[in-house]
Amino acid sequence: MKQEITSKSEPGRSTVKGNAGDTYKNSSLTGDALFSSVEAILPLVKKPGRYIGGELNAVNKPWDEASVHFCLIFPDLYEIGMSHQGLQILYHILNEDERFLAQRCYAPDIDFEEQLRTSGLPLFALESHRPLSDFDVLGFTLPYELCYTNILTVLDLAGLPFRACDRDDSYPLVIGGGSCGLNPEPVAAFFDAIVLGDGEEIIVELGECLLAAKQQGVDKNTILNRMARISGVYIPSLFTPGYRDGKFVGMQSHKRGYERVRRRVLPRLPEPSVLSRPLVPIVKPVHDRLGIEIARGCTRGCRFCQAGMIYRPVRERSVEDILELAEQGIANSGFDELALLSLSTGDYSCLPEVLTALMNRFADEYVSVSMPSMRVGTLTPEVIAQIKRVRKTGFTLAPEAGTDRLREVINKGITEEDLLATCRDAFGAGWNLIKFYFMIGLPTETEEDVEAIVELAKKARNQAGGRGRVQINVSVAAFVPKPHTPFQWHGQLDLESAKARLDRLKKILPRKGFKLKWHDAHTSLLEGVFSRGDRRLSQLIETAWRSGVRLDGWSEHFRLENWQHAAEQCGIDLNAYLRPRSLDEPLPWDHLDCGVDRQFLQREWERALDRSYTPDCRNQGCRKCGLCDFETLYPQTVKTCPRPTAVPASRPAQNEELSFRYAIHYSRLGASRFYGHLDLLQLVFRALRRAGLPVLFSKGYNPSPRVSFSQALPVGMESMVEHFQVDFARPIGDPAEVIAALNREFPLTIRVHAVKAVLGKEQADQLATYLVRMSSLPGAESLPAQEFRRRIQLFLDEKEFIIERFRKRKRKTLDIRPLVRKISFNEKNEDIEIVLVHPHGRAGVGPFELCEKVLGLRTNQARMLRIMKTDVKAVAPEV
Repeated sequence: MKQEITSKSEPGRSTVKGNAGDTYKNSSLTGDALFSSVEAILPLVKKPGRYIGGELNAVNKPWDEASVHFCLIFPDLYEIGMSHQGLQILYHILNEDERFLAQRCYAPDIDFEEQLRTSGLPLFALESHRPLSDFDVLGFTLPYELCYTNILTVLDLAGLPFRACDRDDSYPLVIGGGSCGLNPEPVAAFFDAIVLGDGEEIIVELGECLLAAKQQGVDKNTILNRMARISGVYIPSLFTPGYRDGKFVGMQSHKRGYERVRRRVLPRLPEPSVLSRPLVPIVKPVHDRLGIEIARGCTRGCRFCQAGMIYRPVRERSVEDILELAEQGIANSGFDELALLSLSTGDYSCLPEVLTALMNRFADEYVSVSMPSMRVGTLTPEVIAQIKRVRKTGFTLAPEAGTDRLREVINKGITEEDLLATCRDAFGAGWNLIKFYFMIGLPTETEEDVEAIVELAKKARNQAGGRGRVQINVSVAAFVPKPHTPFQWHGQLDLESAKARLDRLKKILPRKGFKLKWHDAHTSLLEGVFSRGDRRLSQLIETAWRSGVRLDGWSEHFRLENWQHAAEQCGIDLNAYLRPRSLDEPLPWDHLDCGVDRQFLQREWERALDRSYTPDCRNQGCRKCGLCDFETLYPQTVKTCPRPTAVPASRPAQNEELSFRYAIHYSRLGASRFYGHLDLLQLVFRALRRAGLPVLFSKGYNPSPRVSFSQALPVGMESMVEHFQVDFARPIGDPAEVIAALNREFPLTIRVHAVKAVLGKEQADQLATYLVRMSSLPGAESLPAQEFRRRIQLFLDEKEFIIERFRKRKRKTLDIRPLVRKISFNEKNEDIEIVLVHPHGRAGVGPFELCEKVLGLRTNQARMLRIMKTDVKAVAPEV
């Protein structure tokens, strides 16, 4: 366990500059001092808001008041990690305990990684801006296989050796957990411990183990042996894989009684209070909504589905808890959508009742409800009618296979007629787009099964009865046989076979009314290698990372040939991991017990070949999977569904003829200068909602707040004079109360200072004044002020000043001289004052671009200037 700050690491040989051996010369920086250095490089990266922290409901406890410090890390970009509810649950559990502290970190994008290395700065936690090496524990989520190289990026930027065996007591412990934890062998060498299963109880027990170890001063090996006593904790160093003739033959345990590690299962879901104050992102995530876990686990028994096996049994949350989570979550976040999350939301026992209750409560506040994981047969007309009361959210169905025969093999439990009936109901309710999800390469699949995907899509579209323009989106991915499923013994399609089946679908699916999307077959191949892999793959991951592989979950970065080249260097045959396995063959994950018996999985494999149906144990009796003891662990479903009650509208019905427009004037300083314009829009919408102001909404299928904004402020610029206009349903009382209400909801870097009634929308040109601090430019002390004065005077002497721009590969020119009313150099502090005309509806120039063109700065130099907008007023355009 870490006892002192160090800067040791293995050297990296990535495509970005620098390596861990010499990068962290500034690793002694911490907190505000470190972030001050980071702020200087943020103007040079995309979406700098990812790296500044300060999200609503984030917790920044005093460092010295906690005894054990965790940094929870999601090994992918901020937009993905902020949508992950598991990390948020553990974050709040730890921070509610006065003994512990939890902060967050996400994998950096390539541009930020490069800037950190160039500047010699370590990766840091968002809340305190402390280097990751300051923490006692780095806790990684393991959500999917294609994030594995990102783990190494984080470790390297933190100054840690990759392999656990190379990290002594001076380093933080590195712990993992998540869905990939049930076969973590490809990355096991990088971790000190890995949590199997539900983490809500284990995280506290791990914290208590570390607290005792700190107090007693024991070494790392003692800590790991103590952790091994915690149910659900896997210590990779206590196991050694065996190989014979290059083939895996089993795991050897070095600790008696520790031959198998069983998954930890939470008997019931955590209390609603854990997620009553959800983290609200700064940069828009992939799922920008309030997530409410209404149930955990699924026992439908789809034989391809790993989640259905490793998250058993079903544990439903009560209707009362769901409504409490929604009430508190919306009030404390301002989200305009809540998602009912579960592996199969449609199977929740009281779905119609809870959905009606939620819509009765939130429809008049324009909060919609989405259900990302609905199952054919559970989307009843009653449910569909509730979904569309506010705005129509996505409609996705997963037939998985094109024929009833193949759906019987996989135990899907739905027929073609079930699917077509659901499509009829959806089209009849007004939906024009339905998304289908299929897999290719399932066991026993034939060419007829593949072609049937297209036929089924055609039949589904015909259910619209010729009404309007309707479309079916067909998404297809190659099947990956996952560990701990009945299909774990089946082989995966090789690359050429997967491509051939995808090409066949591309050829025969009609263009009109259909759209085919597919998961890249190259990506599926690598997913299969890592999901079925063993510990030898750690060498492959490290080799690929050193060659520059990063962010494989993003198509713009993924290149299979990079992995193939790394595999050649390591002497690894990737296709060998995709082969079928015999039923008596040792598997790399056999020492990890998900709770479902191997005998059950084997029986289900045999039943698949017989096309025998296995019913859901939640309502058809126990299927003997081996998990439940029926004392502390058993399926928990809601037995009685309360009748929804009508809730009075929380706001009066909109009178479209009566609205009151106000301008809200505010400043944006400090870290808020790194918010993107679209991020600011969401921040304002949510602040207005939380403040309880009577905002009017637009009409239509997707109503939005009637708010208009002043000209977008460039990322990196501060301003004292921003504003937006908003339509209220009634006049406000005391403006001071509105100012106070909004300032309670905005971050401290955004302050409202005036609220004024206005008439109509702004149409005039704007005259804006900017103050440019030349001292903020790196190396400013060596730059010749005289040369800046000379260039400014040359510009002022010109009658025209033409600049070139390239937009969408087209060259355009603009004379910016008439747009500059003033540009002057302050002799005392060497600041520059600029007054610009911003034409309404016509091309203009901003201060960053002006400084680049007039002062002769490089683009990156200009972006690093600290610029403040100090005044703005409407002006009549010059003739």
